[in-house]
Amino acid sequence: MSEHQETSIAKFKSKEAIIGIVGLGYVGLPLMLRYNAIGFRVLGIDIDESKVIKLNSGQSYIEHIPASKITLARESGFSATTDFSRVSECDALILCVPTPLNKYREPDMSFVINTTDALKPYLRVGQVVSLESTTYPGTTEEELLPRVQEGGLTVGKNIFLVYSPEREDPGNPNFETRTIPKVIGGHTPACLEVGIALYEQAIDQVVQVSSTKAAEMTKLLENIHRAVNIGLVNEMKIVADRMGIDIFEVVDAAATKPFGFTAYYPGPGLGGHCIPIDPFYLTWKAREYGLHTRFIELSGEVNKAMPEYVLTKLMDGLNNSGKALNGSKVLVLGIAYKKNVDDMRESPSVEIMELIEAKGGIVGYSDPHVPVFPKMREHHFELSSETLSADNIASFDAVVLATDHDKFDYELIKQHARLIVDSRGKYRAPAEHIIKA
Repeated sequence: MSEHQETSIAKFKSKEAIIGIVGLGYVGLPLMLRYNAIGFRVLGIDIDESKVIKLNSGQSYIEHIPASKITLARESGFSATTDFSRVSECDALILCVPTPLNKYREPDMSFVINTTDALKPYLRVGQVVSLESTTYPGTTEEELLPRVQEGGLTVGKNIFLVYSPEREDPGNPNFETRTIPKVIGGHTPACLEVGIALYEQAIDQVVQVSSTKAAEMTKLLENIHRAVNIGLVNEMKIVADRMGIDIFEVVDAAATKPFGFTAYYPGPGLGGHCIPIDPFYLTWKAREYGLHTRFIELSGEVNKAMPEYVLTKLMDGLNNSGKALNGSKVLVLGIAYKKNVDDMRESPSVEIMELIEAKGGIVGYSDPHVPVFPKMREHHFELSSETLSADNIASFDAVVLATDHDKFDYELIKQHARLIVDSRGKYRAPAEHIIKA
């Protein structure tokens, strides 16, 4: 074991190390809180000055992370900065930056590359650099390795490089950062050892794999597994609907099998930063090897078609009452991508809103987690969340249940809505004014 490796490992074990977290969003912020809670000094680095100002004044910008936790962290050694020169203070640099797709469904690596380039001048002997962003197999080797070594450092000897994919599940009360096992792959065995020392302090179970590529592929398999199974059950939903069968009843019944079946439930499409996007990282990289990932692309097609399916069901429902969608008032319930969170990235609800508007419908929304429709790169609505009162619900020609937040009063909605288009299987008992979508 080299002297640098020994020194780094000892620093993490004694909690003398300073942890640098680059990118303070849904992944970086919980990780910061965890390291802070166990006694590490943490420096948060982000290019967004407004986030840094909020954090340094003890405020939160993520609904499920209370401001009190940020204030507590500030009082015990956490600070945030936009100044990348402070990278040299850190013993670990954990990169939690976004990896979206561009309009051609190709990986947009600009955040990862620009962040690494910004760190580069300030890297020093003894640091460990860990990438947590979901990406295609080979990213750590192809993009990070040459940049980290550019200034004369040698990965595996005097600086260490690992890939350890994030596995956050916002809004899931059963898991937190500490209890979700952490997969980690190192560029060299020495890198892996230092990476384990970094993460085993904060995470209950660390799972080693043989390379950064294997770790990158692990994260993709997890998310592709979900995308393909959700695509399958969405396709089954359409078949079941034609046959007059309740797909939710069928999934619940199948889920009683104690082996060989995992319950996935259909919905209005896929949302969030992971499931709709990550499979296409592999699709893109596989082309380099002359391979065509048909399962991934097929599930993508099925899931992408779901908002249109919900729209068709809405139009059918209005048609049955002698109404056209054009000129009808439609209330979309839930615009976050999943229940009980405020994250709207890739939300199918927003696509449903746009489809309704394109057909001449007058759209409104209600979401207790999103009081005002945020400014988004691709979607523009000047709307605020509607209050769900008996009169207000009844004033809409139709209600589309898109995201099934626990905070909704489903009985009130059922009593006063003229038409409900239920894409989440919330209303199981048949009723004349409820349509399954």
